[in-house]
Amino acid sequence: MSDPSLAYLTPEARARVEIDRMLDAAGWSVQHAGRVNLMASRGVAIREFILKPGHGRADYLLFVDGAAVGVVEAKKEGATLTGVAWQTAKYVDGLPDELPTAVEGALPFAYQATGAETRFTNTLDPEAKSRQVFWFHQPETLAGWLAEIRAHPSAPTLRHRLRQLPPIGPEGLWPAQERAIRNLEQSLAANRPRALIQMATGAGKTFTAANVAYRLIKYGAARRILFLVDRANLGRQTLKEFQGFTTPDDGRKFTELYNVQHLASNTIDPVARVTISTIQRLYATLKGEPELDPELDEHSAYDLLPSEPVAVEYNPRVPIETFDVVVVDECHRSIFGLWRQVLDYFDAFTIGLTATPNKQAFGFFDQNLVMEYTHEQAVADAVNVDFDVYRIRTEISEHGGTIDAGLVTAFRDRQTRRTRWETIDDEVVYGAEALDRAVVAKDQIRTVVRTFRERLFTEIFPGRRDVPKTLIFAKDDSHADDIVQIVREEFGKGDDFAVKITYKSTGRKTDDMIAEFRNSYNPRIAVTVDMIATGTDVRPLECVFFMRSVKSRTYFEQMKGRGVRVIGDTDFQAVTPDALAKERFVIVDAVGVTETELVDTQPLDRLPTVPLERLLKQVSYGVRDPELASAVAGRLARLDRRLTKEDREEIEELAGGVSLSELARDLVEAGDPDRPEEERKRLIAAALEPLATNPELRERIVEVRRSYEQAIDEASKDGLIQAGYSKDRARATVESFERYIEEHKDEITALQILYSRPYAQRPTFRELKDLGNAIGRPPHGWTPGILWSAYEALDRSKVRGSGRRVLTDMVSLVRFALHHEGELVPYPEQVRERFAAWLLQQENAGRTFSEDQLAWLERIRDHVGASLGIEVEDFEYAPFVQHGGLGRAAQVFGEGLAPLLEELNGALVV
Repeated sequence: MSDPSLAYLTPEARARVEIDRMLDAAGWSVQHAGRVNLMASRGVAIREFILKPGHGRADYLLFVDGAAVGVVEAKKEGATLTGVAWQTAKYVDGLPDELPTAVEGALPFAYQATGAETRFTNTLDPEAKSRQVFWFHQPETLAGWLAEIRAHPSAPTLRHRLRQLPPIGPEGLWPAQERAIRNLEQSLAANRPRALIQMATGAGKTFTAANVAYRLIKYGAARRILFLVDRANLGRQTLKEFQGFTTPDDGRKFTELYNVQHLASNTIDPVARVTISTIQRLYATLKGEPELDPELDEHSAYDLLPSEPVAVEYNPRVPIETFDVVVVDECHRSIFGLWRQVLDYFDAFTIGLTATPNKQAFGFFDQNLVMEYTHEQAVADAVNVDFDVYRIRTEISEHGGTIDAGLVTAFRDRQTRRTRWETIDDEVVYGAEALDRAVVAKDQIRTVVRTFRERLFTEIFPGRRDVPKTLIFAKDDSHADDIVQIVREEFGKGDDFAVKITYKSTGRKTDDMIAEFRNSYNPRIAVTVDMIATGTDVRPLECVFFMRSVKSRTYFEQMKGRGVRVIGDTDFQAVTPDALAKERFVIVDAVGVTETELVDTQPLDRLPTVPLERLLKQVSYGVRDPELASAVAGRLARLDRRLTKEDREEIEELAGGVSLSELARDLVEAGDPDRPEEERKRLIAAALEPLATNPELRERIVEVRRSYEQAIDEASKDGLIQAGYSKDRARATVESFERYIEEHKDEITALQILYSRPYAQRPTFRELKDLGNAIGRPPHGWTPGILWSAYEALDRSKVRGSGRRVLTDMVSLVRFALHHEGELVPYPEQVRERFAAWLLQQENAGRTFSEDQLAWLERIRDHVGASLGIEVEDFEYAPFVQHGGLGRAAQVFGEGLAPLLEELNGALVV
């Protein structure tokens, strides 16, 4: 538009010259009204088209396949366009009667342009409104839209279909993921061009996006979706997510239904429904460059920021309509400012995904935050684990140091690491900020690493033996090299124990090294600079170690987020064998990064040194402090991840059907600092009420928490006093057990039943299990085996059987303790004796059984011995199902199966 050769033209005429150029580049044949040839091209733009008398002229009338489809309203550069959209309506009424139109009574596609700005309206959209576009659409695209209009008159456009998406179901989704999809689809249906989803790291943003992509393609008929990632290794991770994504209604993998392309060249696959790319590769593709250096693709776009905003020119091989939707992962980092024009190029809905939105992100996405799911909420939902902070301070780390004059000192090139030696004439005084930049203080690194090693199994992860998976953030590649060497020396381990994973790692692919760190026992410690700072998923990670500081709050939160991800116990133990479950992670801060103002989130548990029992006591006394509520939420969320099925059910029953995770979630939401102070206090009081008013629940929570922990004394030396069975201890156990039975006979259902003579009914297996759980808790910790051994130690002549016991032996133990029976006999053995007597009765009565029937009867006998009875449903489980289950049993016994089971329950269960 600044071409000096056009200076003599009026501003509107200059605008039309630029519009001609833009139309031509998009594949339109621009013709004057006096020299029309509609067959010259699939798309024809006729300038100055004369309308019916009284309607004037159309600046440009657009034809596709010989039929009129739209208009271009031309204005001079600088003119505002939002007010001229209504003028395009006059062209429909002014078209000559004999002129063919692609849509009867309509010109669906309307543009307003100045040559510097272009707006577009699809008049068939619901509540049609104009939107800014980078360029004109190509004729082939408008032809495709016309075909959709004819094929689906009830939902002729994408924006129509976005209003008709079926409701999202909860199957296979966490509640937060379901809510994010639902809110996003409401935003799309409202024709909001941009939407921001904030979900805590580890909450499944990519999985959520895969669900969104599937629904938009299947139900919204979106033609192609672009998924932008921060760097290439995250693109490969995203591709794996799509490859592993099982579609919720079809059951097949996403990639079995639709093509997914990870853009590794500068050519977009025309049949791919999802294209994954970095923004730097996409920019190179738009520029028409034949290839991009693969190393540039491996770096974050944040690290490759150009010195000034990138200029984007129209590329007809990648037109603006290439994508219907653009999903930007880690959108807080690289998409704004200097890279922004790459996103503005496409005529598409833009969806941002991030765990840590910043002001720029909110601004770019028009403040349209459709989902907010914080780290604290994710911890309460058991989607994240909480964290603790362990601080290491050293003299040099805090204050710097001095190299005295006259010392022979090494000077190392930071790039080549070549070392030279020189005697310095003047002392070198350096501050903490110069560490590992201008000066490398080897003993500072060693002191930090040694302190970490010495405190690792006593303070940071007490009682553990295996070094937790640890990620150390270094200042640069040279610093990372120094750390790796010192870690190996201090821990006395080999090369496979600690590795450097940076862009400059050589000898192996970084993807393979990350996979090994994620999935294998070794390496235990990885040192990085930026490569694993954002997005990369290493679920077993328990320790995030900062030996570098960062200035960006957002970047720190992303780095910290590497540790929050949850992992199943079995998968976790496959990598870290001595761990039971990942309940938390620890930030080891050797540089003070957690003490600066940039820190955004705090640990949910902000009172880590206060015992849970004391916290709950404060709740009972009416303390309603936000820090107390947050600490209780953190403890409950952590305990919830350790509960056995039995303990979980009992606590929920005591809490009136509310789980610990729900209690934690309510506390987190109540303590939201954005709430007005009075409302916050009221909601915290309401969230704490289930605990404050239920002493039995509080006691049981503390008991269960204690039952999962043991204090380990590694200092005391032991000496032998006596070897032999202790009758005193056995007597104390037996007397305590018999007192317990007497004291709780009216509270525990199984004891009520077993106390009655004659036995009016038998306890159910569930009731017996409740009894076993009750006696197994502190302070007793009894099991059938412990009690059996105690009776055996007192009088072996009255006890039959020894070794491993089963739960049904509790029947024998209680009856023997009540002196209802004179001999302690294993319950399965009693069942066998009763079964043998029953068989003899059948034989005397002339009733016989085949070999097959006898085999089934013996299985039933053993099941009764272990489960206190037999029901028809039990045939669907082991050991019956391995032999044909209920179907086979019915064949063997015929119609007599049901009465036979009733008879056996009566004969064997006493």
